[in-house]
Amino acid sequence: MKKLLIVLTVSLFSFLETSAQVEYKVVTSVESIVPNGLGRSRIISANDTKDYKEFTSTQTEEDNTRNKSKRGDIRVKGFDETKLLNFYNIGGIRFQNIAANDAIIESKINTMIEEGWELAFVTSGVESEGGKGDGQGIFITRYLFKRNK
Repeated sequence: MKKLLIVLTVSLFSFLETSAQVEYKVVTSVESIVPNGLGRSRIISANDTKDYKEFTSTQTEEDNTRNKSKRGDIRVKGFDETKLLNFYNIGGIRFQNIAANDAIIESKINTMIEEGWELAFVTSGVESEGGKGDGQGIFITRYLFKRNK
Protein backbone atom coordinates (compact mmCIF):
# COMPACT_ATOMS: atom_id res chain seq x y z
CA MET A 1 0.00 0.00 0.00
CA LYS A 2 2.84 2.33 0.90
CA LYS A 3 4.52 1.67 -2.49
CA LEU A 4 1.27 2.33 -4.31
CA LEU A 5 0.86 5.65 -2.48
CA ILE A 6 4.41 6.67 -3.41
CA VAL A 7 3.84 5.74 -7.07
CA LEU A 8 0.56 7.68 -7.16
CA THR A 9 2.18 10.71 -5.50
CA VAL A 10 5.10 10.69 -7.97
CA SER A 11 2.66 10.28 -10.87
CA LEU A 12 0.56 13.19 -9.65
CA PHE A 13 3.58 15.47 -9.30
CA SER A 14 4.81 14.41 -12.75
CA PHE A 15 1.39 15.24 -14.21
CA LEU A 16 1.28 18.63 -12.48
CA GLU A 17 4.80 19.42 -13.62
CA THR A 18 4.01 18.65 -17.26
CA SER A 19 0.64 20.38 -17.27
CA ALA A 20 2.23 23.54 -15.91
CA GLN A 21 4.66 23.59 -18.82
CA VAL A 22 2.12 24.01 -21.61
CA GLU A 23 1.90 27.00 -23.90
CA TYR A 24 -1.07 28.07 -25.96
CA LYS A 25 -1.44 29.88 -29.27
CA VAL A 26 -4.52 31.40 -30.83
CA VAL A 27 -4.95 31.58 -34.59
CA THR A 28 -7.96 33.45 -35.98
CA SER A 29 -9.56 33.24 -39.38
CA VAL A 30 -11.81 36.09 -40.48
CA GLU A 31 -13.85 35.42 -43.59
CA SER A 32 -15.86 38.18 -45.16
CA ILE A 33 -19.53 37.69 -45.88
CA VAL A 34 -19.91 41.15 -47.36
CA PRO A 35 -21.88 41.07 -50.61
CA ASN A 36 -20.15 41.71 -53.97
CA GLY A 37 -16.74 40.54 -52.71
CA LEU A 38 -15.93 43.90 -51.10
CA GLY A 39 -14.71 42.51 -47.75
CA ARG A 40 -11.32 41.23 -46.62
CA SER A 41 -10.60 37.70 -45.42
CA ARG A 42 -7.46 36.63 -43.55
CA ILE A 43 -5.85 34.18 -41.14
CA ILE A 44 -4.17 36.14 -38.34
CA SER A 45 -1.51 34.72 -36.04
CA ALA A 46 0.37 36.93 -33.56
CA ASN A 47 4.15 36.54 -33.35
CA ASP A 48 4.58 39.11 -30.58
CA THR A 49 3.58 38.30 -27.03
CA LYS A 50 1.77 40.53 -24.59
CA ASP A 51 1.22 40.33 -20.84
CA TYR A 52 -2.48 40.92 -20.21
CA LYS A 53 -1.65 42.22 -16.70
CA GLU A 54 -0.19 45.40 -18.23
CA PHE A 55 -3.61 46.24 -19.65
CA THR A 56 -5.78 45.12 -16.73
CA SER A 57 -7.15 47.04 -13.77
CA THR A 58 -9.11 45.67 -10.86
CA GLN A 59 -12.21 47.63 -9.94
CA THR A 60 -13.27 47.81 -6.32
CA GLU A 61 -15.65 50.00 -4.38
CA GLU A 62 -12.67 51.85 -2.88
CA ASP A 63 -10.64 52.09 -6.08
CA ASN A 64 -12.34 52.33 -9.45
CA THR A 65 -9.34 53.72 -11.29
CA ARG A 66 -9.41 52.53 -14.89
CA ASN A 67 -6.44 51.21 -16.77
CA LYS A 68 -4.95 54.04 -18.82
CA SER A 69 -3.22 51.88 -21.42
CA LYS A 70 -2.89 53.45 -24.83
CA ARG A 71 -4.19 51.60 -27.88
CA GLY A 72 -0.74 51.78 -29.46
CA ASP A 73 0.74 49.92 -26.48
CA ILE A 74 -1.81 47.13 -26.81
CA ARG A 75 -1.44 46.69 -30.57
CA VAL A 76 0.77 43.93 -31.90
CA LYS A 77 3.12 44.83 -34.75
CA GLY A 78 4.49 41.32 -35.33
CA PHE A 79 1.94 38.97 -36.81
CA ASP A 80 1.39 36.68 -39.77
CA GLU A 81 -1.43 37.62 -42.12
CA THR A 82 -2.48 34.96 -44.63
CA LYS A 83 -4.84 36.07 -47.36
CA LEU A 84 -8.09 34.18 -47.81
CA LEU A 85 -10.83 34.62 -50.38
CA ASN A 86 -14.17 36.24 -49.62
CA PHE A 87 -17.29 34.09 -49.45
CA TYR A 88 -19.05 36.30 -52.00
CA ASN A 89 -18.10 37.73 -55.36
CA ILE A 90 -20.12 39.91 -57.69
CA GLY A 91 -22.27 36.91 -58.68
CA GLY A 92 -23.10 35.86 -55.11
CA ILE A 93 -21.77 33.12 -52.87
CA ARG A 94 -18.67 31.46 -54.35
CA PHE A 95 -18.27 27.84 -53.20
CA GLN A 96 -14.87 27.59 -54.89
CA ASN A 97 -13.64 30.37 -52.58
CA ILE A 98 -14.88 28.45 -49.53
CA ALA A 99 -13.05 25.31 -50.72
CA ALA A 100 -9.88 27.35 -51.32
CA ASN A 101 -10.10 28.83 -47.80
CA ASP A 102 -10.58 25.35 -46.35
CA ALA A 103 -7.42 24.16 -48.11
CA ILE A 104 -5.38 27.10 -46.79
CA ILE A 105 -6.73 26.72 -43.24
CA GLU A 106 -6.01 22.96 -43.35
CA SER A 107 -2.46 23.76 -44.47
CA LYS A 108 -2.00 26.15 -41.52
CA ILE A 109 -3.36 23.59 -39.04
CA ASN A 110 -1.25 20.75 -40.48
CA THR A 111 1.89 22.91 -40.40
CA MET A 112 1.30 23.80 -36.77
CA ILE A 113 0.76 20.14 -35.89
CA GLU A 114 4.07 19.32 -37.61
CA GLU A 115 5.65 22.03 -35.40
CA GLY A 116 4.44 20.23 -32.28
CA TRP A 117 1.17 22.07 -31.66
CA GLU A 118 -2.05 20.21 -30.88
CA LEU A 119 -5.42 21.62 -31.94
CA ALA A 120 -7.16 21.85 -28.57
CA PHE A 121 -10.33 23.81 -29.26
CA VAL A 122 -12.18 25.62 -32.04
CA THR A 123 -14.90 28.23 -31.67
CA SER A 124 -16.63 30.40 -34.23
CA GLY A 125 -19.14 33.17 -34.57
CA VAL A 126 -20.78 35.26 -37.21
CA GLU A 127 -21.92 38.84 -37.59
CA SER A 128 -24.06 38.72 -40.65
CA GLU A 129 -25.88 41.08 -42.93
CA GLY A 130 -28.40 42.97 -40.82
CA GLY A 131 -30.84 43.78 -43.61
CA LYS A 132 -31.14 46.19 -46.46
CA GLY A 133 -28.24 48.60 -46.64
CA ASP A 134 -26.15 46.95 -43.89
CA GLY A 135 -23.48 45.43 -46.16
CA GLN A 136 -21.44 44.21 -43.19
CA GLY A 137 -20.57 40.70 -42.12
CA ILE A 138 -17.77 38.42 -40.99
CA PHE A 139 -17.41 34.78 -40.08
CA ILE A 140 -14.70 34.46 -37.43
CA THR A 141 -13.12 31.25 -36.17
CA ARG A 142 -10.58 30.96 -33.38
CA TYR A 143 -8.31 27.93 -33.26
CA LEU A 144 -6.67 27.32 -29.88
CA PHE A 145 -3.48 25.25 -30.06
CA LYS A 146 -1.36 23.92 -27.22
CA ARG A 147 2.01 22.23 -26.86
CA ASN A 148 4.51 21.35 -24.19
CA LYS A 149 7.18 23.97 -23.61
